[in-house]
Amino acid sequence: MKKYEIIEHTADIGIKAFGENLAESFENAAKAMFDLITDNSEIDNIGQYTIKLEAPDLEQLLVDWLSELLFLNSAKNLVFGFFKIKIDEKHPHLNAKILGEKFNLSKHKIGMEIKAVTYHMLKVNNNYPFSAQALFDI
Repeated sequence: MKKYEIIEHTADIGIKAFGENLAESFENAAKAMFDLITDNSEIDNIGQYTIKLEAPDLEQLLVDWLSELLFLNSAKNLVFGFFKIKIDEKHPHLNAKILGEKFNLSKHKIGMEIKAVTYHMLKVNNNYPFSAQALFDI
C-alpha cells in the first residue's frame, strides 16, 4: 500500500495519506507534509516531542494535528520524520510521539513553504481503506 499521494490544486497543494488504520493514515499525512517541506530530505530522529490533541471530530483532529506540526516547524525550525500516534475515534483525541531535528540548510533541501492547513477538500475515512486528506495553503 502506498503511504500517500500528492493532490495538485490551483495555487495550493494537498495530500491524501493511507494506512492500515486511522492512526497510520495520520502518521503518513504528517510524513507527506514534511516531505513537501524538505523536498524529501532525510530527517534524523534526534529530538523527541509529545503532542496531545482533542477535537470535536476526526476532520478537525487532522487539521489540528498537521497545524501543530506546522507550528513547530515555523516557530522552532524543526522538521520531523518519525510519527507514532494513538487515536481514540469515539472521543476524537490523539497522543503522538514525534522525532526529528532542527532544519539544517547544509543537510535539508528547501521544499515548499506551507502557510496553513485548510478545510477545503478535507476528508478522513475511518473505515478500510483508511485515509486522511488535507489541502495546504502555499
